[in-house]
Amino acid sequence: MSKKFFVMLVITLFMSGSMISFAGQWQNEHPRRAQVNKRLNNQNKRINQEVKEGEINKGEAKKLRREDKNIRQEERSMAKQHGGHITKEEQKVLNQQENQNSREIGK
Repeated sequence: MSKKFFVMLVITLFMSGSMISFAGQWQNEHPRRAQVNKRLNNQNKRINQEVKEGEINKGEAKKLRREDKNIRQEERSMAKQHGGHITKEEQKVLNQQENQNSREIGK
């Protein structure tokens, strides 16, 4: 194996490993993360609609948004622990929290 070929091989392996590592660090569009975040976005729209319709007051909306913010922060924290994605079990926990908050919207 020539020295030039060997150097190119090492550089290629290093760069591909770095790109894989970088891509795995934060996967915003991972399907489980996308599902959780889509629900949070929908809940925010529902909260806005309920305030507009007078179904909930601004104080209740603030409380609901704070809960959603906490869920979003928990989702991000979980993703950081797993290379940018969340596990099925974590998704289940987050969805249960979202379900609880969702039931409070428009009561």
